Amino acid sequence: MSDLFKENRVKAFVKLGDFLKILDESFKNIIENSKHKNAWFNPEQVLSAIYANGQMLNQNDLINFSKDIPKINTHPKKVGLILAGNIPMVGFHDILTVLLTGNIALIKLSSQDDLLIPAVLSKLITIEPNFKNQIQFVERLENFDAVIATGSNNSSRYFDYYFSKVPNIIRKNRNSVAILNGQETTEELKELGNDIFNYYGLGCRNVSKLFVPKDYVFNHFFESIEKFNTIINHHKYNNNYDYNKSIFLVNKNQHLDNGFLLVAKDERMFSPLAVVYYEEYDSLNQVIEKVNAKAEEIQVVVSTIKENILPAKVNFGESQNPKLWDFADGVDTIAFLNSLN
Repeated sequence: MSDLFKENRVKAFVKLGDFLKILDESFKNIIENSKHKNAWFNPEQVLSAIYANGQMLNQNDLINFSKDIPKINTHPKKVGLILAGNIPMVGFHDILTVLLTGNIALIKLSSQDDLLIPAVLSKLITIEPNFKNQIQFVERLENFDAVIATGSNNSSRYFDYYFSKVPNIIRKNRNSVAILNGQETTEELKELGNDIFNYYGLGCRNVSKLFVPKDYVFNHFFESIEKFNTIINHHKYNNNYDYNKSIFLVNKNQHLDNGFLLVAKDERMFSPLAVVYYEEYDSLNQVIEKVNAKAEEIQVVVSTIKENILPAKVNFGESQNPKLWDFADGVDTIAFLNSLN
């Protein structure tokens, strides 16, 4: 039986959010060591992810987010969580939902991110010791009642088979797109740069495809994102940039190149690292139709358009700052977890 009433769980996460926005000396070594575990986790990016999670855990949003959660969970379930490790703390939201609903989290960490989340949860237990009963780190999932697993399209087929006998949420590869109208301001395009380059473009909320008006000129776009040019100094990003540039040159594929980003015309939704694809459109209805048809491949759409579309829509610069209710793949994990009891 869960020892924590919902109100106490919420209060603990509010305090955790306050901590994550300021941190302390104890986290400096953890952040530095994360870089050695995963070369993509430079301290600036890790701090950005930690702060974003801190911002997410504010009192008003947590109270609103938990309004449909029963006050007490008298029959907590063991929920297996297979976490991804592409960007720092990417699996934290799943853990949050399991703990908020009073269930038990069986956490299988990614080897690429196995320091940050244990450190954050250790702080949560310091704030509210009763959470210790709800958190288990495991090497192999066993004796679980439900599963939430995040992986690639290939691993999702394995997950679908292996976890078919229990309630599950299986997530596959997704990416994000932006719809431009050609009238964007310099500031809006700078913010779009954050949507493209934050976490080096490794997240499902990173924009990897642009829809632009026919005969769109990219000069203003390139001028606006110039501030991100230092990304090329990261050796792994630079390797991807050089490799993809070589492929374009060898195959004589037309592309644009500003020295740190390759832009190529392509109908595919998912682009390689250091590359953004673009597709021209004649009418907005044409784009909406295509985006809706590809909704299951798209995490978010970055745009100022007013029209309704199936995927979640955010303004420029907001793709990497989701609210608590911005569920991955649009699947409400709170409703899923409530249904287990």
